[in-house]
Amino acid sequence: MSTALAASWLRRVPAELAAGAGLLLALALLALLVPAATRDPAEIDLYARFAPPLAPGHLLGADHLGRDLLARAAAGTQWSLAVAAGATVLAAALGTLLGLWAAASRGVGRRVLLQVVNLILSFPSLIAAMALIAIVGQGYATLVLVLGTITSPVFARVVYAESLALLERDYVAAARTFGVSRARMFARHVLPGLRPSLLAVGAFHFADMLVAETALSFLGVGAPIDTATWGNMLSDARSYLFQAPWMLLVPAGAMIAAVLCATLLGDGLSRRLRAREWTR
Repeated sequence: MSTALAASWLRRVPAELAAGAGLLLALALLALLVPAATRDPAEIDLYARFAPPLAPGHLLGADHLGRDLLARAAAGTQWSLAVAAGATVLAAALGTLLGLWAAASRGVGRRVLLQVVNLILSFPSLIAAMALIAIVGQGYATLVLVLGTITSPVFARVVYAESLALLERDYVAAARTFGVSRARMFARHVLPGLRPSLLAVGAFHFADMLVAETALSFLGVGAPIDTATWGNMLSDARSYLFQAPWMLLVPAGAMIAAVLCATLLGDGLSRRLRAREWTR
């Protein structure tokens, strides 16, 4: 009986969600288990310089300083996932508050808030992040704060538009007719209706934050230069592209897998939640 239930549940799970969950598990194993089983990612072994994949002691090869690429990719996965997750959570929290505020307010306040959001969105976020990090300094907290803050208008616009649409639903109009307070109406009817959109936007935003963090580290303004990150690994690989291509392929493959994982999870979760809402 339990086997039949499990099979029925698996058939209802979107293929994107299952594939994304599998990739997430692989990345979690890479980030959590591999560092305990490999050497220090900063350990230099000049005798192992440019060791190819499957070399003794270096499953994915070594870089120009003999540092193990598997250990560095695992450390980079920890760093990039942590930065992207923190920036996405911060952006979602700020953007949701701004979007709900704009939907609940009227008149000049709403127009001013929307103009500020549009102004921030019109400026390239990567350039703004580089400028702010150059002023504040490098580090995990700085990256999360800067990336989360300057990209929060993405969530604000989605939450604003979705909130206005939800406020026009019949059940919301009925609640308004029965004298339900505005705060209770937003908490009971608007916020739950935002979940599918927030999950989808959050997944794509998480993927964007992975790319943004990698780009900033590649340019030397993200993580400290001595930190093992995908961006720093890609930067090191530029000078040895033909001599040791695995130095590029390892971090690039990890980043592609993480971005694909976030996209598949967001798409699958969004479809699952929307299907559940239609069946209510």
